[in-house]
Amino acid sequence: MAKQAQIGVTGLAVMGRNLARNLARHGYTVAVHNRNTQRVEDLVEQFGDEGDFVPARKPEDFVASLERPRRLVIMVKAGDPTDAVIDQFAPLLDEGDMIVDGGNAHFEDTRRREKALRKRGLHFVGTGISGGEEGALNGPSIMPGGSTEAYESLGPLLEDIAASVDGRPCCTHLGQDGAGHFVKMVHNGIEYADMQLIAESYDLLRRALGMEPAAIAEVFRTWNEGRLESYLIEITAEVLAHTDAHTGRPFVDVVLDQAEQKGTGRWTVQTALDLGVPVSGIAEAVFARSLSGHADLREAGQDLPGPSGTLSGAEADRFADDVEQALYASKIVAYAQGVHQIQAGSEAYGWNIDPGAVAAIWRGGCIIRARFLNRITESYEGGHAPASLLTAPYFRDAIGDAQDAWRRVVATAARLGVPTPGFSAALSYYDALRSRRLPAGLIQGQRDYFGAHTYRRTDTDGTFHTLWGADRTETES
Repeated sequence: MAKQAQIGVTGLAVMGRNLARNLARHGYTVAVHNRNTQRVEDLVEQFGDEGDFVPARKPEDFVASLERPRRLVIMVKAGDPTDAVIDQFAPLLDEGDMIVDGGNAHFEDTRRREKALRKRGLHFVGTGISGGEEGALNGPSIMPGGSTEAYESLGPLLEDIAASVDGRPCCTHLGQDGAGHFVKMVHNGIEYADMQLIAESYDLLRRALGMEPAAIAEVFRTWNEGRLESYLIEITAEVLAHTDAHTGRPFVDVVLDQAEQKGTGRWTVQTALDLGVPVSGIAEAVFARSLSGHADLREAGQDLPGPSGTLSGAEADRFADDVEQALYASKIVAYAQGVHQIQAGSEAYGWNIDPGAVAAIWRGGCIIRARFLNRITESYEGGHAPASLLTAPYFRDAIGDAQDAWRRVVATAARLGVPTPGFSAALSYYDALRSRRLPAGLIQGQRDYFGAHTYRRTDTDGTFHTLWGADRTETES
């Protein structure tokens, strides 16, 4: 009898290949398949000594090699390619089998696919995987959704190959249908914000203090030894310290300053708008990437008037420390907005996601892994979830300590003409939460004036409209 595999991976580009290798390294027999069969042969030839692989040329052979219930992992591009693979394999599966989508799918697509396959007796598990090709091989953060029954069968394998922090796997069942891909989407949105804030910190140190990239790299290395310790801070120092081999110039100076994106940050903002959740820091990060790509607009803007210059004296001496404070405070806001969106999505779709558990599985393997995620987990333990992460005692105190420096940084950036959309949006969000009243009352008055959209009062229940074009009496709607 042919060898039976405990799990199969189809789609053997870098992520799929490394995930298959990770599973094999952990002692699982892994069936491998790819539309281009050469990739199957290359995997077995190059890495066959890492574990047991069962190569398959045809979809029928691939499915036949899997033990029941079959666990079939799809690692292909999101969108139509994923649907095509599902359509290819679903007819070959039996009731109780599962298809696991490990790509960056939109969570609404995952919900659609899960519903359709459930009617056919199949489990569909939308699974966010973060950590890039290195994480896929050595231990990613894994964010699975799907049915509880599917996780009972699949979960032990995923937890085994995930990253681990303090003996706890960076993988947990997040909820039904699209919950896993929703959380991965928000993870990526936070990643956008985090990267933008780090980039603004670099830009401020360079333009306000005149520091060179190599010197700024040392600043980031120092920061990475403290509360800002994270994967993104670590690699930022490496990138800034790198010298281009062709020109001898700092690497960062020879890279075209037009940031690209694959869509998950944009999805985060679009979904937040649908849910009515303010994620201004994430949105500004997405828009900053978009603006960087409009080279024609930026070229035209070279003639626009504005300030310039650098800092000196005592102001310059403390500026790097101020930027560290501003970066930390703004990061807290970005994560607070992301957690709020996860909570709103969980409520809207009935997922019952635990924010503390999400933060725990983000501590290792993923791109936004950071020391302060422990603090987020602590904030949601014990059944006393704060209304906002910003109101949790640790984060409230941290921002209280940082806010004077944070305000100085934003003010200095405006004075020198250095764009800081991330820092500025984070500070505005923070101040909006602190405000007893916002100017939204005026906006409601305007809306009622031109469109009879009505308003509510602070002193009584009900909905009202003022007859602006007549005697301005108030009527109850």
